[in-house]
Amino acid sequence: MNHTPDPDLVEDLAGLLPAPDAPDLPQRAHALHKERLMRQIDQDRRTAPRPARPLLRRPALLLPAGLAAAGALTAALVLGGAPAPGAGAPEAASAPAGPPPAGTVLDRASTVALATDAVRVTDASYVYVRSMVRGADLAGGKAVVGPLHQRESWQSQRPGPVQRLGYLRENGELLPVNAELGDTEGTAPGVNRPTYRWLAALPRDPRALLEKLRELTPAQPGEDRDQAVFERIGALAGVQVMPPETAAALYRAAALIPGVRSTPDASDATGRHGLGIVRDDPRAGERSEWVFDEQYAFLGSRTYLTRDTAAGPAGTLMAAEAVQQRGVVATAGDRPH
Repeated sequence: MNHTPDPDLVEDLAGLLPAPDAPDLPQRAHALHKERLMRQIDQDRRTAPRPARPLLRRPALLLPAGLAAAGALTAALVLGGAPAPGAGAPEAASAPAGPPPAGTVLDRASTVALATDAVRVTDASYVYVRSMVRGADLAGGKAVVGPLHQRESWQSQRPGPVQRLGYLRENGELLPVNAELGDTEGTAPGVNRPTYRWLAALPRDPRALLEKLRELTPAQPGEDRDQAVFERIGALAGVQVMPPETAAALYRAAALIPGVRSTPDASDATGRHGLGIVRDDPRAGERSEWVFDEQYAFLGSRTYLTRDTAAGPAGTLMAAEAVQQRGVVATAGDRPH
């Protein structure tokens, strides 16, 4: 005979039985297990491979439009390229990126220069520059590269034509720098004697500044005019103390010169590496190169042959400089503190 137990009776009998033997985990043991678990999770996070993804990726709704654009620009500068629209595949995100465009590099250098504090320069001051330099002697037709050595210069800031432009110390000897050849009345401030006051009077608009420099910079025989202007801007940026607004305008003007481009790795006279801005002169078979550090500050420059010429084979160094210190002093021969 089939006896089906009454469900209510079963429930009443179960209530009379003692509770199963399952004591609570002691508090100390519970804490220990929790600590071990958290350590394991943390270890897994550190050792687990991370999928490649664009840097600084954020949901767009978290940032206002202006800040989102600024974040995209920062990501482009860090990654070396413009941020890709939308979500890219992992393999595309991990592909090596090229250097930022020349315009981006020079715009960033301009912004950094503009944020630099202005230096007080009087007409009685001397602009001091210490560099490590190396150059080629072409007296015999072939380039003979000299050794790397230190050069110190003191450039007079006196207004009007002067017979004594300043002083130069190389190889331990302090020598005067006299007026330009043919300047019988002395050399006036200008592109060949760029005083702080003269630099401050240059146009601040990049296009107007570029046109002004083209008027003032003669090209050597066989040299491209744009190359001459590019090298002139590099010389001013490297061996002058100037108003921040002028330095900013010079970099933006350089970005307007046809043929200017960036390179991911450039080096100065001492071998310091950084982001490069280069331009080739196809007529002379030369390349001029500026070097910027990771903060977009100017480090130095280099010029070398890009093809075999009468001066030497491709790769021959023609000139190189590494700027070590710049400042303003009251007396020629003094050094900034």
